[in-house]
Amino acid sequence: MAKGRNKYLIEKRNEALCRRYYYWTEVQRLRFDDALKILSEQEFFISEERILAVIRENINKLNEIPSIQIKKVKTPKLTVDQLSLFK
Repeated sequence: MAKGRNKYLIEKRNEALCRRYYYWTEVQRLRFDDALKILSEQEFFISEERILAVIRENINKLNEIPSIQIKKVKTPKLTVDQLSLFK
């Protein structure tokens, strides 16, 4: 049995970290430094420098995360007759 940290678990952590970084910056639209602070202090408990290093190493995985399509809000089409009812 090899000593040291489990490479599989580190890889899974890095993948989760990239997904959470994407969530905070793209979905929740937080600033870069605010997202780093949340990831560091509330979610992964590692330094912001280490988080940046992990993101740089796995930047290609960020491109593989599917973007979320925001549904367009449809507005009702009202006629002049329908608008005249509101007077």
